[in-house]
Parts: sequence; C-alpha cells; structure tokens
Amino acid sequence: MDNMIFGIRPVMEAIETGKQIEKVYLRHGADGELLHQLVRLIKQHGIFVQWVPVERLNRFTQKNHQGVVAMCAAVELADFETVAERIIQTIENPLVIILDGVTDVRNFGAIARSAECAGAQAVIMPAKGAAPVNADAVKTSSGALNIIPVCRVPNLKAAVFYLKSAGFQIIASTEKAEKFYYDVDYVKPTAIIMGAEDTGISRTNLELCDEHVKIPICGKINSLNVSAAASILMFEAVRQKQQVTEARINLII
Repeated sequence: MDNMIFGIRPVMEAIETGKQIEKVYLRHGADGELLHQLVRLIKQHGIFVQWVPVERLNRFTQKNHQGVVAMCAAVELADFETVAERIIQTIENPLVIILDGVTDVRNFGAIARSAECAGAQAVIMPAKGAAPVNADAVKTSSGALNIIPVCRVPNLKAAVFYLKSAGFQIIASTEKAEKFYYDVDYVKPTAIIMGAEDTGISRTNLELCDEHVKIPICGKINSLNVSAAASILMFEAVRQKQQVTEARINLII
C-alpha cells in the first residue's frame, strides 16, 4: 500500500517531517522506550491511534513492522484555523460542512463531491471517529478532495464554537427538528453539521447549533442517506444565494 508506513523510527520520522498521518496502529502489549517516544509524539500531534492484535498488523504487511503501522492521508489536509481565517477574511457569505461521526468512506467522498459542487469552502471533521481520507474517498469524491480543503480537528466542539464566535450560524440536520430545512436563511455565513446515520449529531454539538432542521419524508423509510441529506441542504444554500444574486442584478438593470 502506497499510503502505509511501518516501523517505529520510519513512523516517527514521518510525523516529525510533517507527513500527513491519518491513523497509527500499535500492537497490543508493545513496549520499550522508543515506542513510548512514538506514543508521546503521536499525542503531541493529535494523531488518532488504535491498539490492535499483531494479526491485524500482519494483514497490512508481512515485513518487520515492529508493532507499528501508520496510514497516510491520500490528500494534504488543511490547518483548520488557517482555513477558517482565510474564509472569514475573503468570502462574503461562506458555507462550510462539518461531519460529526461520519465514518463511511463512500458517504464522506460523496459529501465532499457535493460540497465542492455547491461552492462550499471547507469540510471539517474530527481527528478521531471519522472516515479516512484515503484513495477510496478521493475516488468516490471524483477528485473533489483534491480541491476542497479538508480539516481534521482534535476537538470538533471547539471548532464549532470557533466558527460560531466568528459569526457563522450553525445549522444541524436532525430528524427530531420541528423546522424544515428550507425555512432557514442560508445566505449568511453558514456551517452545516451532519451526523452519523445511526447516532446522529452529538448532544454537545447540537447544543451549540443555532438552527435544527429536518427534511420532509413522504415514504415509509423515515430517513435519507447522510450524503443525500447533506446535498439537499447544501443546494438549498446555493438556491437562496442565486436568488439574492439575481435580485441584485435586477436592481442594477
């Protein structure tokens, strides 16, 4: 696998040189001073780590992995605060997408594709408990992940609060909402937060949201795939912004 690094020192060197690491797998029971240095380095950089049986690591590679396998991101991840600051300073009515617990690679890729098509400025997701930014995600996104900035953050609640403090309205898509998605103004700076299909948006993030919206369902299945739901909300934002633009043009004419 081209996106895999194994061995304690190679993984440490990759982290220290700024390589974009998605996740590090460590062998259960592994010990030693060098490994402890690696663990400290992983924590310092906020990289997601998982302790697994050696059999899991052996499935990745038959070479001497020393109980350590790291998966690299297929695209370069963006720094959240840098991206947020640029958006705030340069975009009049920005739109960003926040993914809370969306772990399916295909859903993630599809959402990124829709976000890029809808003119969104970034996709934000947690470092832990999120879909990997791997080759499958890039393929599903039809290359959108090579265009739209993707930010992994160590604390999603802090990122939501940061955007809220910067003047973004936070809109949560949830089946428990009373308001329909089209009854909200998306023209102002907006962050749409989507949750996992099974658990939804976390309670702590829901409490930070300014609006809770739902999509009307007419069939017997009472929910949409998260990528389909995200697209509906994003393109409602596109529709509303186009209406504003057309109104301005008519005033000039």
